[in-house]
Order: sequence, then structure tokens, then C-alpha cells
Amino acid sequence: MAYETIIYKAEGELCRIIINRPEAMNAITPNMLKELRDAMLEAGRDGNVRIVVLTGAGKAFCAGVDLKSLGGRKLERGKVGDILDIPARNLINTIRSVPKVVIALVNGFCFTGAMEIMLACDLVIASEDAKIGDTHAKWGLRPTWGMSARLPRRVGFLKAKELSFTADAIPAKEAERIGLINLAVPSDKLEEALQTMAKKILANSNQSIEAYKLLYNNNETMTLEKALEFEFESEFDITDTEQRLGGFKK
Repeated sequence: MAYETIIYKAEGELCRIIINRPEAMNAITPNMLKELRDAMLEAGRDGNVRIVVLTGAGKAFCAGVDLKSLGGRKLERGKVGDILDIPARNLINTIRSVPKVVIALVNGFCFTGAMEIMLACDLVIASEDAKIGDTHAKWGLRPTWGMSARLPRRVGFLKAKELSFTADAIPAKEAERIGLINLAVPSDKLEEALQTMAKKILANSNQSIEAYKLLYNNNETMTLEKALEFEFESEFDITDTEQRLGGFKK
């Protein structure tokens, strides 16, 4: 399948899905979200693939949503809207349900929407140069892809509130320390760390790992479901979005 915003590379039992908009720090567009989901489904259909690696081209993993792709559409109540919400949720649900191990290889900046996608992956390895952050509040936005439900279950409610309220971008080593990611390594060791982890995974039963993924994710949703429902359906009177984004979209 031909893609415009990503690269799909099959490498035997491992395949790579590379976000390929380096000129825009791999910022998210509606089409990119659709292509990422299509690529995940393609990997899911490939009987040879056992591990899917999601990473970015150039110096960024993904800098978050490209607001220019919305074509000047006004954001209301701090929401990016269905044009992004629907394909983003479809992608995240696919990452969580595809019967493969999905590893986020965070090679650089990973902000906001990209962080929500990262949280959906099974494992995360990051370069020590990478910065990871939830910047919704910085731009007068609110999460609609699962951040408020998934982040506290990863790092605890107290730390999740700190990350979201401050909009701090934390270094990968700090992300590793608080349990946001599995591993932070020097940038020149990123591929080596990936191969080491992949080798360990591939040495084990594929069927067992598929079962584990299903069991872990179902276990999580036993308490996650209502939190997600609350996030998706709640409304907030956020009025400073356009003011804060004024210079960003030019």
C-alpha cells in the first residue's frame, strides 16, 4: 500500500511504521492518523510480523497536532473536533487491539497528541535526547483521545496532574524514572536497545504474548471504560483557545 505521510517497512518479524513529515516535526494531520491506522492494520494482517515499531523521521517522534491542517477551522470548547478525534481514536483502538507487540521508539519530541498515541503502545523506548509532554493546557485545549484516563493509570494521578497542569516537557530519563516509558538510552544506542528488546520478545511464545496483550488491555478497561466515556462526553467552557493559538497557526 502506498502512503503519503508515513513509511511502512517490513523487516521479517519486525516492521517499522515511520511518521514521515520531518519538515513539520512529524506533526499530526487527519490523513496521517488514517494512514497510521491503515499501516497498523496492514501489519496486523501480515502473518510474518510479530513486532510493530512506531517511530518518527528526522529529529522528532511527533510534535503533536498540526493545527494548520485544520484549514483555519475555529476550535470550540478547547476541542480539536471530530476531524481529528475520530481517526485518532480509531488509530489508538487499533494499536491496542492489533495482535502484535507495538513498540513506540521515541527518537525526539513527543508532545500532546503524540503522547496520547505513545500511551496506547505496548512498550516505549526513548532516546535520552527526547522530550515528552502534555501541552494541552498551554494552548487552551483539553484532551479527547484518552489522556485523562490513561496517563494517571501509567504514572499515578498526582504525577499526571503535575504533567498536565504545568505542561512541562520532561526528559526521557525522568519519563523512565516515573514509569511513563520503559527505557531511556543514549540516541546512538536507540536501535541497539530496540533490537535487544525485540530479540527477547521474539524468543517467547507468540500465542502467549498475544494472550497477554488481550488480557492486560481488557484488565485495564475494566476500570478505564467509564473514565474514557466521561472524558469523551464531558463539556467545558474553555474560551481562550484561539487567543493562545493565535501566533502558533500562522
